[in-house]
Amino acid sequence: MDVFFTYFLLGYQHITDLAGYDHILFIIALCAIYQISDWRSVLAVITFFTVGHSITLALSVLKILNIDSNLIEFLIPVTILFTCVSNLFYKIPESFLDKTPKPYLRYFFTLFFGLIHGLGFSNYLKSLLGQSTNIVGELFSFNIGIEIGQIVIVSLFLMLSYIIVEFFKRKKTDLNFVLSGFVAGFTLQLIIEKWIF
Repeated sequence: MDVFFTYFLLGYQHITDLAGYDHILFIIALCAIYQISDWRSVLAVITFFTVGHSITLALSVLKILNIDSNLIEFLIPVTILFTCVSNLFYKIPESFLDKTPKPYLRYFFTLFFGLIHGLGFSNYLKSLLGQSTNIVGELFSFNIGIEIGQIVIVSLFLMLSYIIVEFFKRKKTDLNFVLSGFVAGFTLQLIIEKWIF
């Protein structure tokens, strides 16, 4: 049980750590089109992301899959930028009472992008595991920690979004444009840095 909580906490801290802001930016970009009434869709998107990164995280840690970490560090911000750009073309309901249409294609891309992000998580987890061979429990608890951390970030984001839209009377569309534009600009800088260096 101690091992479970240790790796659960490591996964939770890894996703919520501000030093790993690229994953936080991705989660914000994923959720920018949603409102609090869309919590089921949000949970589905986050779960698709978790499934994706769990697969490649396991394959990488088990040394079945080995991809150059520099390429992964470049591709992670590319996935964020793609998500931000797609947000700009998404039709968002103005009232929190109206449901956001389910973007099934977004689920697919989130799963695919999760595969890339999982490879980014893997270097961190491999350094923690060392030469350990019995890693199923550690992998499981680490992934659960990441999932709970993502849910916390998403919950805070959706509550803040609700306050801005409903109490400060800002349009959800405008908030999406501002957030997606900000994250896209920040991410574009990361891509340029990775490309040059």
